[in-house]
Amino acid sequence: MEVHDDRRVVPMLQGRRGGPAERFAGRLGGRHPAAVFFAALLAGFVILGLISIALGLLVTEVLLQTGGLAHSDESTVKSIVAERTPFLTDASEVGSILGGAPLLPILVGVIAIACALMRRWLIAAFAVFVLAVESATYRVTSLAAPRDRPHVHRLEDLPADASYPSGHTAAAVAVYVGLVLLLTSAFPSRALRIWAWVVAIVIPVSVALARMYRGMHHPLDVAGGLIIGIGALLVLLFACRAAGVAQEARSSRAAKSAPRHRAERVA
Repeated sequence: MEVHDDRRVVPMLQGRRGGPAERFAGRLGGRHPAAVFFAALLAGFVILGLISIALGLLVTEVLLQTGGLAHSDESTVKSIVAERTPFLTDASEVGSILGGAPLLPILVGVIAIACALMRRWLIAAFAVFVLAVESATYRVTSLAAPRDRPHVHRLEDLPADASYPSGHTAAAVAVYVGLVLLLTSAFPSRALRIWAWVVAIVIPVSVALARMYRGMHHPLDVAGGLIIGIGALLVLLFACRAAGVAQEARSSRAAKSAPRHRAERVA
């Protein structure tokens, strides 16, 4: 996994000296960058999953036991549903598509293939695994902290006890914000960067509103999805930076050993 070019092209993948990514890679004692990447990925996923499950249990077992918060969470969705129109219903379907399958898997797959062909391995790994970490975290959280969906007419036939968290919101944050976070550093125009960030923010917000409009999630579910999406981004940034540090150390060792090998051949 050669990652030097990726780090030059994407400064966001450059970990700071003495930072957690460098310390993590150092503890693995010169392992291959790919091994360091997956070790960091797994460690980050476990931590994120535990945090997400804890928050899910806090919501379902503590916060929602107070009648006022539960009523407010439910009434917000009912207010949104009361404004349904044919146009908004169609728009909500588009919003749901933007945050779910098959669009997002296809999008990250195309990006990963294109980056792999250009040998931008870290960017390819980021695109694929940010969605994988998000999806896995959403799944374990929804199983550990089941919650009934809003008591309204729902526009989709999905399991009724998988309201928390919003997987579509989490996926939209992880993919769109993540890609813009990486790619804007390569944009020469400040105006272009601003527009890219506007898109990266508007899409997840639209997805979140669409999921509530369609009766699939409460506001607290959307907030849980937001946390998972941001967490998945942090996990992948950490894993990519740790792999970059490992590759740098590997290249440094190879550079130091090359003169010695040349001298031995001459002798």
